[in-house]
Amino acid sequence: MKKLLIIAVIVLFFGQLTAQTTQKKSSNKNFKKMNNTEQVQQYTFQLSDKVSRQKVTFKNRYGITLTGDLYLPKNRESETLAALAISGPFGAVKEQSSGLYAQTMAERGFAALAFDPSYTGESGGEPRNVASPDINTEDFSAAVDYLGLQSVIDRNKIGIIGICGFGGMALNATAVDKRVKAVATTSMYDMTRVMSKGYNDSMTLEQRTETLDRLSQQRWKDAENGKPAAGPRNLPKKLKGDEPQFVVDYFNYYRTPRGFHPNSVNSNGAWLVTNPLSFMNMPILTYLKEISPRPILLIAGENAHSRYFSEDIYKMASEPKELLIIPNAVHVDLYDKVDIIPFDKLETFFKQHLN
Repeated sequence: MKKLLIIAVIVLFFGQLTAQTTQKKSSNKNFKKMNNTEQVQQYTFQLSDKVSRQKVTFKNRYGITLTGDLYLPKNRESETLAALAISGPFGAVKEQSSGLYAQTMAERGFAALAFDPSYTGESGGEPRNVASPDINTEDFSAAVDYLGLQSVIDRNKIGIIGICGFGGMALNATAVDKRVKAVATTSMYDMTRVMSKGYNDSMTLEQRTETLDRLSQQRWKDAENGKPAAGPRNLPKKLKGDEPQFVVDYFNYYRTPRGFHPNSVNSNGAWLVTNPLSFMNMPILTYLKEISPRPILLIAGENAHSRYFSEDIYKMASEPKELLIIPNAVHVDLYDKVDIIPFDKLETFFKQHLN
């Protein structure tokens, strides 16, 4: 069972680390349609009558145009607002969890920007369906750039929320970007750690070497074909019945009406085969302690397979820091279950520290 768990994590988050050599067509046809004639407007939650939602674009430091949704409270006073940049989970889009978080925080008085990371969703960047610890960290800072230029926002009161794999990116961005005054993560993953060391740091040196050799050889194939190969689907179209429980949980979010979105890599596509390469040698939380004296709030489910990431980060981080474990919750409960996500705590945390 432990071996099945490790393999399932690898396939879901890393793309293909096994002997995948055939070129597959990209399954993200919706992105091409969207850029040509269609705009996918599907959201996994209803728009609140307490907020406004505006589609916005902004560029990151690499010139990639990012697309986001800016949520503002309707009944706001004339004073400028504290703001939050929100992204994640890894392989999701703004119409899913990050948008729900942004809307809920806007209902509570914040300006909140949920955005699609580079190379995914409605954001730009080629090739599609690839991630980068550097560029995705930069995406958060680019969102801070955008928020700080808005007249309705106080640029001295900007925080970040990172969900799942973008929890690690959020912490990394906060460490390097001193404009960020506070950071919170939910169901956090350190993607550089899990890709380079495996789930629960179970990858041996031999396995790591074999993986890197395979990915290196894949580069020859990609160069010969003139484009990078897509891996297998992140999630199957149907469950076989022998999957680990956390894969079932992911499936029940991404592959059902509860959380499905056609632009989401996890709902409808696959990462590139070589996606893990930039993560393998780049521990993004090396300078975690430099977030201090700005506060960190780490939120994880009691029964989440990812809980150890938040607990380990809590041990490593400097004060002020707080770890909140949600009783009985699993990883994906913190994606969209509004009766479980501690929005009261998030509101209190950011109102206290964005002042």
